[in-house]
Amino acid sequence: MKVSIRSLLLLLLLTTSTVLHSEDTVYKFKDDLQEQRYQDLINELRCLVCQNQTLADSNAELAQDLRHEVYEMIVKGGSDDTIIEFLVNRYGDFVLYRPPLKQTTWILWFGPLLMMVFALFAAFRIIINRKAENSGMPVLSDEERKKLADLLNQPEAGGS
Repeated sequence: MKVSIRSLLLLLLLTTSTVLHSEDTVYKFKDDLQEQRYQDLINELRCLVCQNQTLADSNAELAQDLRHEVYEMIVKGGSDDTIIEFLVNRYGDFVLYRPPLKQTTWILWFGPLLMMVFALFAAFRIIINRKAENSGMPVLSDEERKKLADLLNQPEAGGS
């Protein structure tokens, strides 16, 4: 069975073309204000699949669906607050790239700070412990200190 380079290239093209193909819909707006609102919203909403990308940055199918949903709501006259409220009710505060400060989002706001404080405390403790270990002076008990003092206070035997 002889396989030509042309056949291999065709096979390679057919198997990778679906992976490389990503469709991004171009939306038509009534005016520039609607388009600007759309851009602002998709840059403030988080992709729930990618988690660290905005809807504008993500190529995930869910992000494409949410962009379309935002577009539809803008075209139908929905306000930014209404669109955000709808998405928060449906997906929770996590859909917001900047979630509001409330009891359920405290860990999102203060978690990194708490982790940093804990890391600094741990580093401080490690440094203090290492300094104590590396001070060169052994830690003596009270009994050992007394023996050392007695030895230092005795006159030398066999002196000149």
